[in-house]
Amino acid sequence: MKKTLILILITCTFGILKAENIVTAQYPDKITYNGTEYNLNSNPLEPYFNKNPENRPSMVSTALWRGYVGHFEIIENELYLTDMKIPVGHTDDDGNYKQKWVSIYRMYFPRQEKVKIDWFSGILILPHGKMVEYVHQGYASTYSKYWLLEIENGTFNEARKYDNKEFVKFKKRQFEVFEKTEEYKKLYTELKENDEYNDDEFIKSFISDFVINYTTKFLTE
Repeated sequence: MKKTLILILITCTFGILKAENIVTAQYPDKITYNGTEYNLNSNPLEPYFNKNPENRPSMVSTALWRGYVGHFEIIENELYLTDMKIPVGHTDDDGNYKQKWVSIYRMYFPRQEKVKIDWFSGILILPHGKMVEYVHQGYASTYSKYWLLEIENGTFNEARKYDNKEFVKFKKRQFEVFEKTEEYKKLYTELKENDEYNDDEFIKSFISDFVINYTTKFLTE
């Protein structure tokens, strides 16, 4: 059942059905915030590729189901895309497999040094510090520290910093508010209709775990 719900999460959030890849840890996008580069447990380019699926890079790895790694930066309180890369592998003369990252940014934006991501609204998750638990699945691994950045139509509104325990508590508070909204009721109904087991408690727990993916603003302190 858990695998089914994770597949639904990917389908609802990103519009991609790749069942064989959902149990594989993914290469994260990158973001530069306050001069430091972080991994990004969010994918701000996905709304663009959902609307323009013909432009999506071809699948290159089970560890990169979306087909690219985006590089972003907060510049003067705006979210910008500054690069896009894909891994390219080859075998050297000694038979050793090697991989390097190649930019494909100019294929999409040949005349722009950076592009404001004004189609994105949501909470960006920047895990950092020590890895607390590794999970070989999506972005499920946990870390000792988190930055959360609230973005509205590409504009940076607010940043919050939590340690691991505070992050868990924040998600709980966020879910408690979200659970009272019409958006929650709609999401719950969609998941329940698509899940063959109809396990109410598990669906509720699942939404609680991924509440930041489904809410676009900070709903609580």
